[in-house]
Amino acid sequence: METATSPTARALRTLEILQTRPGTTAEQLAEKLGVTDRAARRYVAILREAGIPVDSVRGPHGGYRLRCGTRLPPVSFTQSEALGLVMAVLDARPAATDPGNLVGSALGKVIQALPEQIGRQAAALREHAAAAPDPSAAYADPAVTSTLVDAIASRRRLVITYRSEAGNQWQAEVDPWAVVVRRARWYLLCHSHRADAVRTYRVDRVLAAEETAVRFRMPEHLDPVALLEENLGTGWAYPTRVLFYAPVEQVAPWVEPAMGRLEPVGARGEHCVLVGSTRNPAMYAQEWLAAIPHAFRILGGTELREAVAALAARLGAAVSGTTAVSGATAVSGTTAGPE
Repeated sequence: METATSPTARALRTLEILQTRPGTTAEQLAEKLGVTDRAARRYVAILREAGIPVDSVRGPHGGYRLRCGTRLPPVSFTQSEALGLVMAVLDARPAATDPGNLVGSALGKVIQALPEQIGRQAAALREHAAAAPDPSAAYADPAVTSTLVDAIASRRRLVITYRSEAGNQWQAEVDPWAVVVRRARWYLLCHSHRADAVRTYRVDRVLAAEETAVRFRMPEHLDPVALLEENLGTGWAYPTRVLFYAPVEQVAPWVEPAMGRLEPVGARGEHCVLVGSTRNPAMYAQEWLAAIPHAFRILGGTELREAVAALAARLGAAVSGTTAVSGATAVSGTTAGPE
């Protein structure tokens, strides 16, 4: 069994580098592999001995490159790589244990293409691993995702058809900046011309996407993950404004980006305000605010104020034995459940 640091594994990594960056010098190759220049040349020699034509070009624009028209062997995996791949797929898509599933079918083809010994262990792992489905999982359509990625690469505006969680459906012209994966959710980070603002859309709720001929300029120094985190708490239906009787540095570890933005208040910053928005005030109150171990007061957001009041009444009823009324539903004693 080859390990990740074996000569064969490094030779395969050398092949990958030369495929993606023709003209790579021995020095550059050594830096990427984390070895000496001499060792890098040895891995090139291993490729040549295996029948892969690697040419050396001298001069300022020289380096190693694969000969034009080279037919490369199938992708090779070490045992650790193969098992790691199967584990990652099952971790993200439990249904991949089923050969009839789209991802399961693709995984099966990969396993079949592996060398016998490695493929046997990968198949055994897939067969005998039990993966519990995630009830909250939402998977993006590969065809839609492909269209989004193509538009990002070509810097072309999109027209997307989107359906919100509430079932509302609309079309919007967007400049797609990035597709970001966050906690098993796929998001499209973009500039929405409909809202004239930065927006994040769940890719699994994009019903259709069509590329237009209009080109756009990508923002400079774009950090997709940071910008996504910053904008997850904005643009929702219900505004929120919460005062915490503690400084920002004490509250910040308890606040997720989707909750909004923390701002210090007071002459010495002894308090802070959380400004944001939400589509679900009850969830915001029960799952987020209730978990923060600092005193707070609702400054803005009628819907959030009502949700916090309902939660307080329900919890009070749980210890007093009285009946709490939340909306049109009466909850008695300790039988109260989540809304």
